[in-house]
Amino acid sequence: MKILFAASEAWPLVKTGGLGDVAHGLTHALRERRHDVRLLLPAHPDAVAGLEGRIRRHALTLDQRPFTLIEGQLPGTRVTTWLLDDPPLFARAGNPYTTEDGAPWPDNDRRYHRLGRVAAALAAGELLPWRAAVLHANDWQTALAPFFLHRRDDRPATVFTIHNLAYRGLFPAETHIRLGLPPEAWSPDGLEFHGQLAFIKGGLAYADAVTTVSPTYAREIRTPAFGCGLDGLLRHRAGVLHGIVNGIDTTVWDPAADLHLAARYRKPDPAARAANRAALAQRIGLDDGAEDRHGPLLGFIGRLVEQKGVDLILAALPRLLANGASVALLGSGERHLEEALRQAARRYPGRVGVHVGYDEGLAHLIEAGCDLFLMPSRFEPCGLNQLYSLRYGTPPVVTATGGLADTVIDVETGGGAGNGFHLPAIDADALASTVERATAHWRRPAAWRRIQGRGMAGDYSWDASAQSYLRLYRSTSPSATPSICSAVTRTPQSR
Repeated sequence: MKILFAASEAWPLVKTGGLGDVAHGLTHALRERRHDVRLLLPAHPDAVAGLEGRIRRHALTLDQRPFTLIEGQLPGTRVTTWLLDDPPLFARAGNPYTTEDGAPWPDNDRRYHRLGRVAAALAAGELLPWRAAVLHANDWQTALAPFFLHRRDDRPATVFTIHNLAYRGLFPAETHIRLGLPPEAWSPDGLEFHGQLAFIKGGLAYADAVTTVSPTYAREIRTPAFGCGLDGLLRHRAGVLHGIVNGIDTTVWDPAADLHLAARYRKPDPAARAANRAALAQRIGLDDGAEDRHGPLLGFIGRLVEQKGVDLILAALPRLLANGASVALLGSGERHLEEALRQAARRYPGRVGVHVGYDEGLAHLIEAGCDLFLMPSRFEPCGLNQLYSLRYGTPPVVTATGGLADTVIDVETGGGAGNGFHLPAIDADALASTVERATAHWRRPAAWRRIQGRGMAGDYSWDASAQSYLRLYRSTSPSATPSICSAVTRTPQSR
């Protein structure tokens, strides 16, 4: 099949979260199955510098505006990658979405309107002698592509994936005029959303098929609690809404071959765990080495935002530390949470280790050196770190939501299949009590190795997920413009 996969990031060229891993892992898996998948990304400076293979440049014009497509290969794969080189929009260093102060780039509407417009034109065969059978758009940054295609004759099928519904691409009402969108865009049946323009509706309302990254999340977002004001529309489109759990790159995340580790291992190995724990302690500033440990080492990696439950970890710290635990945390995000973690490290020197930012090697060491991995997310579309943790023999402590519920089985209710631990509620006390429950199992080495072994034995590769996407691609055909009842986009929401 000829598939155009449009995204705003892809590891290792540019990555801020799980979308980057999916764009790499899924396209690579599809290409290995001999499908002609092409990846479209913005030409961020790091992406241009990291592109591999024979580099070609295509000078093109769309909507009377010239631009260049830089063609190469996604590093470590055979995936043909096109970078949209439009310097005024994308030639800027740092975070692709936000300024140094953490505020969205003020021209994000223009930037991602352009990305969606180019994706649609490429997929339709307007720009190069290549035409897609399926356009697969991802998150709000490429969600306009299905909208641009929906009224065209002889168009490709369109699939849109929600990686996190909380990020909807909301802009002021006048944006639709500034961008030159057709009048139909500004209506509840189109892209209007409570007086704002919502880019994500371009995918939710107009794609032939809509997916999200776990079956449980696909059900959750059809409820007011998780639907971010779009649950009515998603219920209306439930017949084309699918949940497919993400995979992980099992060549990158492989404890038997991971060069970031102090000791590699294929099965639960206390000696390797001790060596990695000692290396992690030295790296992140903990006194908790391989010897004389009286409590588990807890790990966290993620964006420092309310969704991830970082505030719950902070609130539970006194009780966790009083019970002998140590904590290693890696992430970046909201400034007040970054500073709260730094303060915790200063308050509990040697017991709380913090690295603000992202460090790939340190992330791997946390997965291999910690005893438990904390993911007390308030919601989690899929999650990848719990999959890394399971593969590395580090049982996760999670909220039973979204993809966490689909991949982590509680040890005490899983009927012998348990590989982790579920919180009974989303609060600091529940987190602390669940860690205490997990610690009781950790103190029984033989039983603990069985829990670790069940996690490590799971198949977390992209194989099953890629097959599910291929079945969806084959079953999806271009349909008439979806009939959208405006009432379903007017559900009450908290602003």
